[in-house]
Amino acid sequence: MNVSGVDNLLAQMRTIMAQAQGGVASSQGVGGAGQADFASALKAQLDGVSSRQHVAEDMQKAFVLGDDKVSLSDTMIAMQKANVAFQTTVQVRNKVVAAYNDIMNMQV
Repeated sequence: MNVSGVDNLLAQMRTIMAQAQGGVASSQGVGGAGQADFASALKAQLDGVSSRQHVAEDMQKAFVLGDDKVSLSDTMIAMQKANVAFQTTVQVRNKVVAAYNDIMNMQV
C-alpha cells in the first residue's frame, strides 16, 4: 500500500465531506461516479494489502525451506511492509467506523 494511494483516498474523503457540508463542489456529483470511485479505490487498497501479505508469506516459506534466492533481510522487510500496510488499513477502518458512529448519533 503506497502513500500516494492513501493520499488519494483521503483527498476523496475530504471532497465528499466538503460537499456534505455545503462547501466546494467537485465536477462529480455526490452519487453515481463518486461512490464508484471511492469503492474502487478502497478495493484497490485492500487488494494491495492482501498481495503484500501473500508476497511476505511466500518469501517466509521460501526462506524456511532453504531457498538461496531469498535472504533473511528481504523476508523481514517484506513482512514489515505487510504489517505496516495492514495496520494502516485497520486504522483507516477505525476512523471510518468512528465517523459513521458520530453521524448516526447526530441530532436531526
